[in-house]
Parts: sequence; structure tokens; C-alpha cells
Amino acid sequence: MALHLVKLCVGVDSVEDLQAWIDFRQAERRERGEPAEQVHTTRMVPTRRDEILDGGSLYWVIKGAIVARQRLIDIRPFTDAGGIKRCHLVLDPTLQPTRPQPRRPFQGWRYLKADDAPADIRRDAGAADIPEAMRRELAELCLI
Repeated sequence: MALHLVKLCVGVDSVEDLQAWIDFRQAERRERGEPAEQVHTTRMVPTRRDEILDGGSLYWVIKGAIVARQRLIDIRPFTDAGGIKRCHLVLDPTLQPTRPQPRRPFQGWRYLKADDAPADIRRDAGAADIPEAMRRELAELCLI
């Protein structure tokens, strides 16, 4: 069973904002002739790499709730110019909206068991096309 990571998405107000930032960074990489992969740098290296790469995702907390995820493709540890160990989390650039799941603030990332992960919002059901603020309100009213 896959193991996931959960991380706060600081400075972003919505899933749409995060997707716009991902698209912008992808375009920058293509312009520089670099591979168009999305990489997120983090300080701590997950020790449970094999479990995570067995179908795991990075779940994003935006404005106090998990609201989206990205499939994890690779985890690449490295040491930066200052001698600090870090890692690149290589992500599928496509965001998958999830049912909102409240989360308190925390630092870094946390492991998330598959049984505890929020369900995806099916794109074919149309709920993924609803603006995030409205989706949160509908979820609070138990309508989606």
C-alpha cells in the first residue's frame, strides 16, 4: 500500500493559484532547455522512499485543509552548496483536487497513510471544475 507525504503550500491561496505557479515554472524550465519536470526542494529526506514511490502522492495543505495532490515520481537526495543535505521531490505537474480535509499548521512534511488520505474529487463528476472557495463551502454543508 502506498505511503504519501503531506506539506503546507505557503503563499498560495487556492488550487488554481498553485496550478498557475506550476505552469509558470514549467514554461521557465522549457525556455532554459531544461527537462519540463516539476521539482520541489525540501530539507529533510524521506526515509521510507520505496513505500512513497510505490504510488504515493504529495498532498498539499492550502488555507488550513488538504485540497489537492500530485503524484510523486522520484525522490532525489543531494547536498547543496552550503553543505546542507536536501532532496528534490519530483512531481507529476498535474494537480488532482481532493475532498477538503482540515489540517493544523506544521513545519516540513509529514507521512500520510493511504487510509487517512482524502478522496479525490472525480473530474468527470464536474466537482473539480467548481471554484475552490465554493467547493469548500459545499463540503462544509456536506453537499459534496
